[in-house]
Amino acid sequence: MAKILLLLLAAFVASASAGHFASDSFLLQGCVYCDTCRCGYETSASKYLANAVVRLECRSRANSELTYTKEAVTDSAGKYKILVESDRADDFCDTVLVSSPDPECSSPDSGRDRARVILTNNNGMNSLTRYANALGFVKRTPLASCPQILQQYQETEE
Repeated sequence: MAKILLLLLAAFVASASAGHFASDSFLLQGCVYCDTCRCGYETSASKYLANAVVRLECRSRANSELTYTKEAVTDSAGKYKILVESDRADDFCDTVLVSSPDPECSSPDSGRDRARVILTNNNGMNSLTRYANALGFVKRTPLASCPQILQQYQETEE
């Protein structure tokens, strides 16, 4: 009987410590688009970029030194995923555009070239998945159809 209790206790401790390790990991998700109308936000004409490179950069809150970095490449839908293996409570972290596969859409959009992400369990969030705001490049020359596309986003007074 004592052996069975000892084995059960060992199994419980092993599963508890494995669960603790998993809770220190996060799945960061986001997307990268091409702003085809050069308007500073996503529209129905935006194109999501496959094979764009994004980097996660975490810096110490104390001295701003780089403490963690990891790169990812977007899939065919322009989405990326980064597995972060540790809680980054002592850091501030940003996803940053690195490169675009499209030479016609390779200039990072100022204000949409990085996104702050929170990678800690000490914030009341239950999920281990974190979502970064969309990152964008701007097209060198806007599409000819942009005036019509942007008209649908204008507010009208009634």
